[in-house]
Parts: sequence; structure tokens; C-alpha cells
Amino acid sequence: MSAPTDPTEPLLRLRHVSTDIALRRGVVHALDDVNLEVRQGETLGVVGESGSGKTMTALSVMGLLPPGGDVVGGEILFEGRDLRSLPPAEVRRIRGVRMGMVFQDPLTSLNPTMRIGTQVAEPLRVHQGVGKAEARERAVEILRRVGMPRADKIVDAYPHQLSGGMRQRVVIAMALVCSPRLLIADEPTTALDVTTQRQILELIDDLREEFAMAVVLVTHDLGVIASRADRVAVMYAGRVVESATTAELFRSPRHRYTEALMEALPGSASRENGSRGRLYSIPGLPPDLSRPMTGCRFAPRCRFATEACRTTDVALSAGEHGHACLHPVEPVQASSARVTLVPPEEPPSEPAAEAILSVRELVKDYEATGGGLRRASGRVSAVAGVSFDVHPGETFGLVGESGCGKSTVGRLVVGLEEPSGGRIVVDGADIATLDRRERRRMHRQVQLMFQDSYAAMNPRMRIDAILTEPLEIQRVDDPATRRRRVATLLDQVGLSRRVLERYPHEFSGGQLQRIGLARSLALRPRLIVGDEPVSALDVSIQAQVLNLMRDLQRELGLSYVFISHDLSVVDYMSDRIGVMYLGKLVEVGPAHDVVRAARHPYTQALIDAVPSADPGLAPRESIAIRGELPSAVNPPTGCRFRTRCPLAEEICESEPPLTGGAHQVACHFPLRS
Repeated sequence: MSAPTDPTEPLLRLRHVSTDIALRRGVVHALDDVNLEVRQGETLGVVGESGSGKTMTALSVMGLLPPGGDVVGGEILFEGRDLRSLPPAEVRRIRGVRMGMVFQDPLTSLNPTMRIGTQVAEPLRVHQGVGKAEARERAVEILRRVGMPRADKIVDAYPHQLSGGMRQRVVIAMALVCSPRLLIADEPTTALDVTTQRQILELIDDLREEFAMAVVLVTHDLGVIASRADRVAVMYAGRVVESATTAELFRSPRHRYTEALMEALPGSASRENGSRGRLYSIPGLPPDLSRPMTGCRFAPRCRFATEACRTTDVALSAGEHGHACLHPVEPVQASSARVTLVPPEEPPSEPAAEAILSVRELVKDYEATGGGLRRASGRVSAVAGVSFDVHPGETFGLVGESGCGKSTVGRLVVGLEEPSGGRIVVDGADIATLDRRERRRMHRQVQLMFQDSYAAMNPRMRIDAILTEPLEIQRVDDPATRRRRVATLLDQVGLSRRVLERYPHEFSGGQLQRIGLARSLALRPRLIVGDEPVSALDVSIQAQVLNLMRDLQRELGLSYVFISHDLSVVDYMSDRIGVMYLGKLVEVGPAHDVVRAARHPYTQALIDAVPSADPGLAPRESIAIRGELPSAVNPPTGCRFRTRCPLAEEICESEPPLTGGAHQVACHFPLRS
């Protein structure tokens, strides 16, 4: 059937769609009466917390529901035809040719045993009967169109040989190879750095125009939605609770859930009397969708809820800006501007004079191996001459792309790696000069908070054993005192003592991060290294963990090394920021100065790549990083950023020193403050 000729008619329309997932313990009502539509050439953003139904909506459209899943009601109209009424073979043909999907994790979406070219060409061979040679040629062509370098070589590579950004381009190429009219992108940039994220989002925009596609962009990142979507649907507990144009929704959100999501963003915290305010934290957890519910599903977590909210089931109102709320936010007049997401400037605070951690000319090289006999093939320069201090009660933020060396620095500081050179001084003692017993005692003062707390815990150990283990290993206190210490830790991180009898798999991501923080506090350290501690969390849970970390810092006098690729989070948490690129610090200074008056082109490019949750901001000229991060086996001579820097000249082949006062920069052509 040919495509509809009227461009004003929706290409995809969901009418009263309900989806159930049958489990052994019952039935999860994943979607309940969902209504959505998207037109040709339009991008619809679907946003909400984990469990809100975003991904389940996409999978319902594509017919890729998990075992036990079934669309039990409503219509899914694509090009005017209800997919639910078509034969399975016809749905498969439409799904393979007319619709494409980009999944969240490209590595698990790709077959590790198949070459890239074979996987990209597979839809052509299955759905269009294209020959092997022609399919390979078209695979190379589509890989080039999605910006893949050396596409003719990449087709013979395997997924594990590619970077995260390159794998994401491959799954986009797979989705586009049959020239679909609808592209569904499910969290396509969640695990990517801001620079790679910007490239991928710009690529999707360009391809949307080139192919005249409709795009459904599923994400929990409000900044991505604000900068890329034409219209937005906000989902909560399996329902659409607000729908509007992007500009209207961000200027004047109506539903209290949408308002709460925006107030939980790190950039929304005001700064009063020289200190950062608290982020709004949505209390509680989303409801259990396997249980019957009455009234507004957000009511148990809403600060404005009344008894009527708990008993009245509110439908999405009609019109261009629909919402399902009995006590909506008052509409903002068109002439007004939302300013809550742009914190006012503040002068940087002066840190204490004596450093608890002093890192000097830190170096870490790894031996690179290759070939069948794993022979040495060079040296990986992971960290190359990094120096910084952390003072009592201070948060020092480390930011940069994946592969820049920031996590390696963290592992060196906590003693999980041995440095190849340089000094790490904790409380005035050089770690390298300490004997084994002294070093073990020193490690009580420095602890690590992992990015993935679940992976860092033994799944066969209960929480009481996990929290007690550091005390037992360090032979601290007697058993009774340890039990009291564990109870105190749970109080400090806001968890019930009943969790001690449970196992890691029984907790949500936010609860696991609280347990991970409790474990890092067990030995009463003075310094905690947080390695991407909130990168995998929804914005509401992220706000809870960040508030908790700041509260404990004030209460216990903690210092943090906060490692992240998210500049907005680093800006909110940090007193000073160090920006790393390919093993080197290129800029160090007060957080306020680094973020709002960057001096290194790389820092400014990171800032420009961060999506702003304010579509009303006027566009300005920005610095865009192009290409892939160079290999650390053979890094560029001189300034390591010069091969990707738009300002680079011949002098950049000589290495610039890190110079300046409180705000230092390593650049021959620093930006003006």
C-alpha cells in the first residue's frame, strides 16, 4: 500500500493502546490507554522516568514485546493501517522496510560473531531479496552516510573492535538501510559522551530531513528533548500525562510531574548566599503496575495532591497542550520566560590551604598487546603528567570524554592501580613510601564509589555482609560495634534497617547507589572518589543521590573527587573542576569560571555539546569536536587536542604548559574570558 499523500495526516497514530506483560507473579499493565501521533518529517520526544512506559510504547509499535507481552487493546495505525489487524508476515515486512528502530545498547543489539557489513546488509537480503555483492555495496554506502570513517574497512570488522559512538552509527545504519518512513530511537545517546551524543543527535536530524522520516525519540534526558524534538509526550506509570509542542511544554509545563522533573535538573538549583541550593527530589518510587490503581497515578508522590487526586481518574485534556492533572501549574504568559534552569553567577569560594590529597605528575602507562601470541605492541598512555590538589570539605570534579583517563586517575588515587610515575600524597604521606601495613591503614581514608553499584557487589551476599565486609577486612572494632556502625550507615543514607536481610538484585538503581555510598563510608574516610556515581540514574533519582552526597559532605566533612562526563552535574557538585583530554589536564579552575568562562577550546566544546533544557535560549556560534578520539597508543605530539581543534596551528605541535593562577589552561590560543 502506498504512503498517504496528505502530509498533515499522522504517519503513526496510537489510539487507546494498552499493553500487558504476563509474569509468573501476575500481569503488569505496562501501558494503559496511550494516545500518541507523529507526522512525516516530525520528531516526537517521549520522556519520563524508568518504568514510565516509554520503551514499552516503542516495542508495542514495533511488535518486539518481551515474552508474555501483548497489546491487549487499542489501535496502532501506521500509514493508515492498523498493525494489530494485519497478518504477522505483513507486520514483519513493514517492520523491516517501513519502520526502523535504534536500540539503547548498541553492543547487545549487534551479533558479536558477525561482521558489521553482514549485519547492516541483512535487512536488504531478508526483506528486499538483494544479492550479497549489492547488499555489501549498499551497506558501505549507508555507513558512509551516517558518518562512519573508513566505511569500506569497517564492514569487515566485528562489533567489539569499534568504539561506542561507532557502534551507535552502525545500529542507525541498520535501521536506515531500507529507507524507512519512521525511525524509533530508544535512548540512543544514554551511554555516550556529550560530544559523541551531539554528533549522533545531529546525524539523526540530518537523516530525518534527507529521508523525510518521522522520528520518535525516547529518552529520560530533558535537554535532548528540548534541543531536538518538535513535540513532547510526558509519560508516567504507563500513561501520557502531558503533551504539547516542545517550546510550550518547557516554557509552561502544566502537569505536576513534568514540573517536578524540571526542578530535579542540576541546572535548576538556585544559588543563594554563595552556596548551591538543593535539587527538588521526587519522593517515593513509581507505582507497581501489576496492582490495581485508582485516581492519579502520580498522587502518592505529588506535593500538591488532594483527596480528589487519589480517587479521580483524570483523562488527558484535549487541545494542543493536553495534561491530566486536577491541580495543574498555572500557565505562564507568552511574554514571560522561565529562568529557573539558568543559575545566577556567584564568585568562587576559596578552598582551605592544606590539601588532603595532592597528586603530582601522575603517569600511568599500560602495555598494549596484539597478535595471536599477545606480543607487546606498544604503550598505552592513559595518564600523562596529571597534577591537582583536593582540600578538606572540597569537591574536585574531573570531566572529559570516555578514554580521557579520568577513571584511571580515580583508580590510581584509591590504590586499585599502581602508577607508572609521579606522586600521590594523602594527608602528607606519599603512598609510594609506605609499607604494606601503613598503606592499608591509609586506604581507610580514601574510598571509591562505583558507577555500577550492582556490579560492584557480590550478588550472593546479603546487604549486612556487604556493609560489614570493609570493617572485617580492616579489622576495625568488634562484631557488636560493627553491627551498630552498619545501622548508623543505613540511617545516614536514608535506608531502612530491614534492607540488611535482602540481596542486591532486590533493589532499584537509586537504592543500590545509596548502599554503595554507605559501603564507601563504612571506614569513616576523609576522601571519596565517585566514578560516574549518578550517570545511570533517572533525573529524579539522580537528584536524591546528589542531595544525599552534599548533605553527608557537610555533616561529615567529606572531600570528593567527582568523576563524570556530565558537565551540568559536575558544575552542581564541584568547587573546582579539572578537564581531561587523552591523559592530560587541559584546564583547571573554580567550577564557576571553568563552566561560564572556559579558556580551553576543548572545554568550550564540551560545554557547547551539552543539550540545554531550555529551548528558548538563542542559538550561538559554538565549537564542535569532530572525529574520533586519537589512540592513546600513539597520541598526537604537542597538544594532544590539536588534531580535533578548530583553532590549531603549527605551534600546537609543541606541548603547552598548564599555566595561570587559580584558573589554569594548557593552550597556545586560550579563549578570552
